[in-house]
Amino acid sequence: MSKKTAADLKSVLITGCSEGGIGFALAKEFQRRGLHVIATARSPGKMAALEKLPNVTLVSLDVCSQASLDAAVATVSATTAGRLDYLVNNSGSQYVMPVVDVDMQKAKDMFDVNVWGVVATVKAFVPLLIAAKGCVVNNASIAGLMYPPYMVLYAASKAATVTISEGLRLELKPLGVRVVTVITGAVGTNLFANAPEHHLPDGSRYAPAEKEVAARATGTDFADQVMAPADYARSVVGDVLGGSTGKIFRGKMATMVRIVTTWFPTLLIDMLTRQHTGLERIKP
Repeated sequence: MSKKTAADLKSVLITGCSEGGIGFALAKEFQRRGLHVIATARSPGKMAALEKLPNVTLVSLDVCSQASLDAAVATVSATTAGRLDYLVNNSGSQYVMPVVDVDMQKAKDMFDVNVWGVVATVKAFVPLLIAAKGCVVNNASIAGLMYPPYMVLYAASKAATVTISEGLRLELKPLGVRVVTVITGAVGTNLFANAPEHHLPDGSRYAPAEKEVAARATGTDFADQVMAPADYARSVVGDVLGGSTGKIFRGKMATMVRIVTTWFPTLLIDMLTRQHTGLERIKP
């Protein structure tokens, strides 16, 4: 029996695969399930630990650069005979700051990755996905279903991701492409571990709550409420390969947020959202 080549296997491209993150865990799980994994990151060295695994190809990709996307499409097309079975939009950026204190450029940069990066990546790879009757997986967040103080703009970017993803689900269905929107809860990754020390700008009206803002920015306000990346990846990959479509909820607190945002009145949601934020100490 002849050995299967990369072109013979089902293929998945995952953005944002730096070691210690969700993309890295997803790459390992898809590879374990027998797919050819095309793992991408802006800096390939950050995912070098994947290189030794069979049927894993590392590709440099910046989702905010059209030239980088074009080069990645050419590489993938040549490797997979012009087909892509799964595209996982996992790249993400987070910026935590009260809205009135934000650095506008940092906020725009976050939206470029979390929103426009998803759109640009789908646009770039959609011919390969159509050829394979493939599937797009967009990683959103429970934050996008709520409005957590100090993470409001991050939440807004993820809410946009949900809307775009669910709209794509309808638009791509006639073309034979399935779309899954992952509403991700708390997962223990390096996102917060690598976060710099957080400070409010001088003169911030939110100085009385600086401790709480910093805790949210560094993830220490819910550090004991996270799911292991490998467990999360097993659940999500199982859903995707099992044919799921539309919204799925995975990660710690995801099911709770689904219930709360579906059935609870706004007043109660506000009460839950304001917990551990220090907002009661903010005065005009």
